[in-house]
Amino acid sequence: MALNKKGSRRITVDGIEYRWRIRRKPSYMQGLCWTPMTYAVEAASGSQPGATLIVISGQAHPSNWVGAEAVPIRPAHVAASIREARDRGWEPIKAGSPFQLDRSAGFIAQP
Repeated sequence: MALNKKGSRRITVDGIEYRWRIRRKPSYMQGLCWTPMTYAVEAASGSQPGATLIVISGQAHPSNWVGAEAVPIRPAHVAASIREARDRGWEPIKAGSPFQLDRSAGFIAQP
């Protein structure tokens, strides 16, 4: 699965270029703050798309419907997620199933 280039941002981590993207509209569960926001990361180079990294952030989506405070995802957070996923076995160049990284410890769902 390849990320849509429109709306994605580039980041270089340890000399490798990646693209990352947050879904513009929250899912139903994210809109109600029942689940945290997620974003996707993939290697920007290569002719074939590799495995996508799906990061569960532990923060509310900025466009949530209940007015919960949302902290923006910063490039430093994305870079740390990429490094952690690579340490856990994510291979961004190799094709395969999406790799999930759960960083949602401490997320409190809204009632």
